[in-house]
Amino acid sequence: MIIPETPTNESFRIKALKSLHILDTESEKEFNEITTLAAHLCEVEVALISLVDSNREWYKSKYGISVCEIPRKYSFCAHAILTPEKPLIISDTRKDPRFHKNPFTEGDQPFIFYAGIPLIDHNGFALGTLSVIDSAPKTLSDTQISSLKALANQVIILFELNKKNKDLEKMQGKLKHRNETLKEFAQVISHDLKMPLANIITTSDVLKLKLTKYLDKETLKYFDYIRHSSFSMSTYINDVLDHYESDSLIQKEPEQFLFEDLLREILNLLNISSNCTIQFPKNTQTLNCNRLALKQILINLIGNSLKYNDKEKIHINIDTSEDTSYYRFKITDNGMGIPEEKLKTIFDLFATANTVDRSGNKGNGIGLSTVKKIINNLGGSINVASTMGVQTTFEFLIKK
Repeated sequence: MIIPETPTNESFRIKALKSLHILDTESEKEFNEITTLAAHLCEVEVALISLVDSNREWYKSKYGISVCEIPRKYSFCAHAILTPEKPLIISDTRKDPRFHKNPFTEGDQPFIFYAGIPLIDHNGFALGTLSVIDSAPKTLSDTQISSLKALANQVIILFELNKKNKDLEKMQGKLKHRNETLKEFAQVISHDLKMPLANIITTSDVLKLKLTKYLDKETLKYFDYIRHSSFSMSTYINDVLDHYESDSLIQKEPEQFLFEDLLREILNLLNISSNCTIQFPKNTQTLNCNRLALKQILINLIGNSLKYNDKEKIHINIDTSEDTSYYRFKITDNGMGIPEEKLKTIFDLFATANTVDRSGNKGNGIGLSTVKKIINNLGGSINVASTMGVQTTFEFLIKK
């Protein structure tokens, strides 16, 4: 018996093999189907997908034998990877000095016939073989050899797909960790900023009250600027918190309720003025869904219909319907509208329509992003249609 030599590129080859993250992984159907097919195509007793590690030959898939690995010094595959440009085919291993008195050429199930197709990755490294083995001398036809080569290519493709999936899972894990860290950071910072902002607002109001008779009107306006800016910052902080805390809404259990009751509750919160007319759905509908999440969605959308409206009389129409799988909601207003070029990005985080609201304040681009995030998490979708200066319609679905 001749112990297999070590390839000249061994350190790089082992590094390429390890990078696949496939050694010692569980059996997989896709690989097992290939070894089964190889055994039937070549009419042999054994078929293997073998990988040559530093000191062993390990089987990712095996057909016809029960062992999972063997020492590298006894490996047929370790000889095959020394000439990766061609298959290693031996009709009778007992007559080959490399395998004379090899433990696997003897015993109850001897490896007499061997054919190994090197598994070569995209960098040219021979990682192992797709091999077929029998306990009697044998030859393969050209068609059988071509078929084995085609199957070997499929093994490499599966290796690469597995690697990409593992890399993707690793990246997703890192992104999830970073997102959780960012979420915690945003919550801590937002909460920590709320009290100083409240103090700034209160202090500026007290100073303005005390200094009114000593300062002229133009100077006193600076206190209004401070107050206005502080409230804008407070709104921004609240929107950031709502965005990062929206995930917790999805954990709430579905409940049954009247949609009209929810709308009345929302309108009371929004403190609707007398110049606003809101048309409720014609039919009272009973819903069975995540009430708190739907409430947050509607507060944002109806609130926008009120804020981004330049008409003397505000009109908002709310409609709802359902099918076997979804609840459908539609909110139409006679507001300012959204520019056509902004419709595709209006749901992106921090994207705005570059317009100011009814009070002259500019949006921060968080509210609609939060709405879309909640709706997507509820298994639904949202769309918007708008005509500048005429109306805007938001239509969304949530899964029952």
